[in-house]
Amino acid sequence: MPDNNHDGALAAASAIVEQALSGKTASPVVQSFFDEATFTASYVVFDPATRHAAIVDSVLDYDPAAGRVSHGSADEIIAFVEAESLTVEWLLETHAHADHLSAAPYLQARLGGKIAIGKDILRVQEVFGKLFNEGTDFALDGSQFDHLFEDGDRFRIGELEAVALHVPGHTPADLAYVIGDAVFTGDTMFMPDYGTARADFPGGDAHALYRSIRRLLSLPASARLLLCHDYKAPGRDEFVWETTVAAERAGNVHAHDGVSEDEFVAMRTARDKSLAMPRLILPSVQVNMRAGHFPEPEANGMRYLKIPVNGI
Repeated sequence: MPDNNHDGALAAASAIVEQALSGKTASPVVQSFFDEATFTASYVVFDPATRHAAIVDSVLDYDPAAGRVSHGSADEIIAFVEAESLTVEWLLETHAHADHLSAAPYLQARLGGKIAIGKDILRVQEVFGKLFNEGTDFALDGSQFDHLFEDGDRFRIGELEAVALHVPGHTPADLAYVIGDAVFTGDTMFMPDYGTARADFPGGDAHALYRSIRRLLSLPASARLLLCHDYKAPGRDEFVWETTVAAERAGNVHAHDGVSEDEFVAMRTARDKSLAMPRLILPSVQVNMRAGHFPEPEANGMRYLKIPVNGI
């Protein structure tokens, strides 16, 4: 395992966090939106000085029985952005989600901003493009997105400094976004009492997931971790989706300090074998690998989602 203390991207992320924690730079304002139907936390993060903003991991409401979409969750975000007079610069995806459809195109049409994801979305597109038999009309180059981040890429939201960290394992393309002292982790880890993400999707890797978790937990102890999901661990009454590096290092039931890579991989592999596939994985990935767009209409003007039988 490489020494992450010498990782340039991680060093840049740690410096951004430290500067915000020390007051040398502004801390972002973060507003969360929790969709209980998919257990997903979406975020608006903005610079209090310029009021420039990013939206992280938005949710499109989808009824799989009827095949219908609606926009209640996204409209809540729009109402907040408009009420706060924010300018949206980015629509950030931490990965191609398997549990909900992205509302990024709907939000972009109303609020602007660039839709972005990690460059390894190309690997996801290749695997799932074959699964859904997309054919040559489906581009495998990530061009459906406005921007593809590489590990360590620096960017800004107003005057806030930010960096993208590649944290594969759950999928090959997972990113965490470090924005001031706030770290948007995607699905890499959950609240300490719930643990960590699964690693058995196509392209997943429990070894890589362990290393990604340790990478994130090398950030300053007081860094805020903003999680993409909470499934409410047994015995806990409330949904919670924010924690800290220190809390995860001390108490994550799967990956606290002292858990070895081999121990983690053995646990994760056994646990993943017991898990059912997410309810919305087939529609979600089919849409999310297209940056939240549905497949093109067919000759009758209808758009269709495919269900590969015994495909996963």
